[in-house]
Amino acid sequence: MVVGDFAIETDTLVVGAGPGGYVAAIRAAQLGQKVTIVEKGTLGGVCLNVGCIPSKALIAAGHRYETAKHSDAMGITADNVKVDFSKVQAWKAGVVKKLTGGVEGLLKGNKVEIVRGEAYFVDNETVRVMDENSAQTYKFKNAIIATGSRPIELPQFKYTKRVLDSTGALALEEIPNHIVVIGGGYIGTELGGAYANFGTKVTILEGTDEILNGFEKQMSAIVKRNLKKKGAEIITKALAKGVQETENSVTVTYEVKGEEQSVEADYVFVMVGRRPNTDELGLEQAGVEIGERGIINIDKQCRTNVSNIYAIGDVVPGPPLAHKASYEAKIAAEAIAGHPSEIDYLGIPAVVFSDPELASVGYTEKQAKDEGIDIIAAKFPFAANGRALALEAAEGFLKLVTRKEDGLVIGAQIAGPSASDMIAELGLAIEAGMTAEDLAMTIHAHPTLGEITMEAAEVALGNPIHIVK
Repeated sequence: MVVGDFAIETDTLVVGAGPGGYVAAIRAAQLGQKVTIVEKGTLGGVCLNVGCIPSKALIAAGHRYETAKHSDAMGITADNVKVDFSKVQAWKAGVVKKLTGGVEGLLKGNKVEIVRGEAYFVDNETVRVMDENSAQTYKFKNAIIATGSRPIELPQFKYTKRVLDSTGALALEEIPNHIVVIGGGYIGTELGGAYANFGTKVTILEGTDEILNGFEKQMSAIVKRNLKKKGAEIITKALAKGVQETENSVTVTYEVKGEEQSVEADYVFVMVGRRPNTDELGLEQAGVEIGERGIINIDKQCRTNVSNIYAIGDVVPGPPLAHKASYEAKIAAEAIAGHPSEIDYLGIPAVVFSDPELASVGYTEKQAKDEGIDIIAAKFPFAANGRALALEAAEGFLKLVTRKEDGLVIGAQIAGPSASDMIAELGLAIEAGMTAEDLAMTIHAHPTLGEITMEAAEVALGNPIHIVK
């Protein structure tokens, strides 16, 4: 320890100020703890700054442009629709700035001490926080690791001016003519779809049988069909092998069915997953065990193998979702405060902001059957809903998965407009132990997309009104 570096004591030290870390800090402070949060980058983490929020802003702008160009069916036409992409990017940055400023205000309002710098664990009660100019020691009673993740960089696709990760893809200064997206997961599909809406030619290279592999095929098939309508080329079972870069373009080589092929584009987006940020924290000094691929295993209260150190978000098992991190954050803070809170992932939704949106919560039909649960899978189409027809967005369906013996809602999947908003009601139904009858008997306003939930519940009960049984 440097002479004069007297340790500052705190009850709970949170490392990382993303949607896991800042939520944990606020909840811990609400529960009476003296809290210090350490962040080496920008408050809000990847999600607010270079992930969830800016990508949804770009997707929204792309939808506006596409709507302006393609509303002929409603009798609305517009001549010479233009995009000033620098203004799009400035607007997107403004949205991000409002939210990150809001996070700082929330932390200060809850009397959380914000420390800028990089944390390194000395032992299981001490960290050193360093910036370019100084270092300070902190002693803590409990710590929460919430350092998030970073994009996986492929050895043959090192990031450059034209080989980009998601951060680079969101920061382009112009709309490219052609992009190649390596990875057809939710990030690749969302960003590929956003640029396709702006008129970019999109080529997606996916190594598995289908894009959006985490969703049922009947859901991803609708997204795939819409991408192709916008001129996108989707190549599955493709092995990306390498890239050659010039000043103005890239040429990506890939292999399909044993044959090597190539495609030239302006940029290549590498979207093949994320890696947890657990490698430069000194966790071994604190005795925290790091498992396969850098993941930290936790118990039901987000506690690591070291009893006073917790971990949440992308550094622990499960999908790298911001709302999962925020949920775990509250559990960890409450566990530190002595509450009996435990994690239960059944009600955590997964959402893709594609065209149309996809959302899933709880069991899928296949998962339930694989576990031997006797179920009813009830589907209702958006095409039979008045609001969807009036929105010119009648593609898709809602599927409700209920337990046959008592009608208990155990899962739901939605492919359609506003699926990201509609899934919340189904998550609540699962969390509250509701049945199909509960949903069917809930009066939903007309005409709304929300009625589709009620209609699917009526299908599950065997008495649908607006489709023939």
